[in-house]
Amino acid sequence: MQIISARRPAGIKLVRLALTCGIAFGAMASVEALAQQPLGEEESESIVVTGSRPIAESEAAALDIQKNSDSLVAVAASDSVGRLPDQNIAQAASRLPGISVERDQGQARYINLRGAPKSWTTLSFDGINVVSPEGRDARFDSIPSAIAGKIIVSKAVTPDMPGETVAGNVNVVTRSAFDYSGFHLAGKGGLGFAELGDRKEYEGSAVISNRFDTGIGEFGVLLAGSYYERNMITDNFEIDREQVARDARPGNATRFWAHEVENKLYRLTRKNWSVSGRLDWKPDEQNMISLRSVYTIFTDDEARDNYRFDLDDRESDLSNSSAACTTNTVNTTSNYADICSGNTPEKGTVYGVDIRQRSTLRAFRQSIFTNTLAGDHEFGDGAWKLSWVGNYTESKDDRSVTGEATWDSPSTRTLRPTVSYDFTNPNQSLIILNRTLQQSNPTRYLAGAAVTSADDFTKPLSSFTVLDAVDTTKAYTGRVVLSRELEHATLKAGVQYDRRNKIANENNIVLNTAAQFAAVGLPTNYADFSQNTPFMGELPMGYTFHYFDRDKMRAASTKAQDLYAFVPVSGNNYNVREEVFAGFLMGTFRYDWGSVVGGVRVEHIKNEGRAIATIGGVNGLQVAQASQTLAFPSMHINYNVDDTKKLRLSFNSGAARADYDQLRPNVVINDTNEAISGGNPAIRPERAYGVDAYFEWYMRPQGYLMIGTFYKKIEDVLYTSARRFNSGALNSNGIDRSNYIFSGLVNGGSGRIYGLEAAAQLQLEPWTENLGLPDFLGGFGVSANITLNNSKVDIAGRKMRLPGTSDFVYNLGGYYEKYGLSLRLQYQNRSKWLDTVGATGDGGDTYWASDDELDFSARYAITKNFEIYFDASNLLNNPGHRFADPASLLTASGTPTKSITSQTMEWERFGRRYTGGFRFNF
Repeated sequence: MQIISARRPAGIKLVRLALTCGIAFGAMASVEALAQQPLGEEESESIVVTGSRPIAESEAAALDIQKNSDSLVAVAASDSVGRLPDQNIAQAASRLPGISVERDQGQARYINLRGAPKSWTTLSFDGINVVSPEGRDARFDSIPSAIAGKIIVSKAVTPDMPGETVAGNVNVVTRSAFDYSGFHLAGKGGLGFAELGDRKEYEGSAVISNRFDTGIGEFGVLLAGSYYERNMITDNFEIDREQVARDARPGNATRFWAHEVENKLYRLTRKNWSVSGRLDWKPDEQNMISLRSVYTIFTDDEARDNYRFDLDDRESDLSNSSAACTTNTVNTTSNYADICSGNTPEKGTVYGVDIRQRSTLRAFRQSIFTNTLAGDHEFGDGAWKLSWVGNYTESKDDRSVTGEATWDSPSTRTLRPTVSYDFTNPNQSLIILNRTLQQSNPTRYLAGAAVTSADDFTKPLSSFTVLDAVDTTKAYTGRVVLSRELEHATLKAGVQYDRRNKIANENNIVLNTAAQFAAVGLPTNYADFSQNTPFMGELPMGYTFHYFDRDKMRAASTKAQDLYAFVPVSGNNYNVREEVFAGFLMGTFRYDWGSVVGGVRVEHIKNEGRAIATIGGVNGLQVAQASQTLAFPSMHINYNVDDTKKLRLSFNSGAARADYDQLRPNVVINDTNEAISGGNPAIRPERAYGVDAYFEWYMRPQGYLMIGTFYKKIEDVLYTSARRFNSGALNSNGIDRSNYIFSGLVNGGSGRIYGLEAAAQLQLEPWTENLGLPDFLGGFGVSANITLNNSKVDIAGRKMRLPGTSDFVYNLGGYYEKYGLSLRLQYQNRSKWLDTVGATGDGGDTYWASDDELDFSARYAITKNFEIYFDASNLLNNPGHRFADPASLLTASGTPTKSITSQTMEWERFGRRYTGGFRFNF
């Protein structure tokens, strides 16, 4: 047995890391040497910097907003020169109390508030809800933090917020020229590398703004831009499980066999870039009109070499005898799911396995283009206030595939490999390959000579596909709010109209004949389509392979588009429109002891979905319509114990609605991910009613302590049910989709989620003098928070945790900043969470295992206008691990579970990352 690993020598990595650190700290040392030179008083004052305490500044600004808020919020504020510590909004917000993230390829993507499902979190720009390119599951990795002056996370919903906000809202407040006293210029530039595969990273951003006094008032103009590029190699393996109907031997109830094993080996280039502008006009102190525009793009250029070993290809050969295995039996099967051959679900040998290989070059692109015209006006000496907003947002999710070539083993068993698998280590999926030998009288199979490379086996080209798929969502929002200031109260009334239209437009070119392959220059032998680059990851797979040639893929794709026309994939196309008519009334009543905020929001929602569906073998346009009216009352009580302490009590309600693609009246097929999803136009929204009780202590002279509890009652729980499709009804163009995973959104019963949240932010500096400590110790500080959850819902007659929730989430950070130096070490952890509700025959429910991250950052202010920085991310380099846990399903059905354990379904690792650079501020 030979296990191949392309692990880069540790010495090289250490040299690279040492060089990066050496450049940064060498610059620091040179600055220290300059600082020791004699300076006059005027020169000495010139090196006293603002922004030398970036962590303390941002925490102080955030706590000031939190303390003065009339509802429960958490805030991530930029420091005095407009810097947030992370590249995207999800990562920046993840440091706040009660916030965890879901990652993709190691990047923070979705935000979970207080451990709740990601669909309960909404995204706003300057208070206007924005539809993510994917839909209601707001993606935050496509939004660079460079555009934000602060991020306000509202955990308690108020009547002026959309009713689809259940757990809370993440509001990205863009920067304005009026945030600065005059001319402002700031930016950064950096580069780095990813340890896995030795890939490069680049980042840069700039913002420029100024204020102008004119004869018609003051104007503020701000322009900003950012760029981030991340090149990656990913280690990955996936194992799809099933119960085998013909596996009837004793003990079969606890056996879940791997019907397919695969490695998805990625070469990725991900980019974020954004351009934003803002024009503010203040004719006078009572009026302001603002024009804001943000354009942000996330691209994912992915080359995926996917080697899939179809172990259950000869499942029908298995005996369905329920008798115990006999000795000295000649085995004539492929050995799949056959305990009589000595195989177990975790270790064994299968003869004549079909290699189903895909070479995929994707060019994904997600963009948000949001434009807002807003006004704020005061009348009657400030007693009346009118605010209005008009917004147009266009979100695009481009899922196009430049080209995908499929290679399949021939039907002759002796031309296929014999596969020995070993899954006993949950962090490995070892596949050892041998030639397959056949003997007669009776026909049976044996393992022949060992084979190192999977590409040594014949795998003729079976199909080539080019996909043009773009989902476009156009959203229009109009809102008018009128408020009246009374002596001890503020009354507010508003109306809002939202119209959102999502259109999925998918077309493809599918080639599957030798003549077509020849016409576009595609070789039928994979050796002529691959390159000689060795595996760049570190995962021990047990076999080697060759990466496909991206240039040859692009050339074939271009030729295919020249010669053949795109054909609409009508079964995947749909048009879903949503209209929301909303009105709200609310009042803020102020007393000597605090304030009360209460009111109600009423929304009338109309949906219409159009799609081509196949009913009784006939394709036809299906139109589904639905409407509903929902009311969302809420109340928030804020009690000031004294000047530093607050008690908050909140009663709130919300409704999570199904995503647009989940409301379509058809199914969507994703051949790249081997997935089928179905729409459900009649699905009901998930209703939630909550209570929050919190205590906050804003300590003097500096510090913050918080503890709180929350409870939400849930009705009509939305959850995704996943199972194997087990039907050939959707097979076409030579593609067998019977083993695809079918998932759809359905309503469950009722349930609840409750928990406890606590946070602390403390610095030593205010206490050093009283405690007689040296001055330099004042730079130490700590921030920590934890959220504990308990959830239970009724799904398909089973009592289980709420999908998407973690039992606990915590962040722990220590920092030091003094004399222009700022160091921070941050640890984040969230416990496992339920991903999908599965069927017993497919291995049961699936979970993501506990996720933890450790990051380090360093800054040094050389002058008040210039600093250098160094960031190290994902230092623990722990894998993303998804697993199936059939025990709960079997327990619910009364089946014994003595020998049941969780089984790995997906495992990924991404490597550590290091970045260094400079920032400037004028």
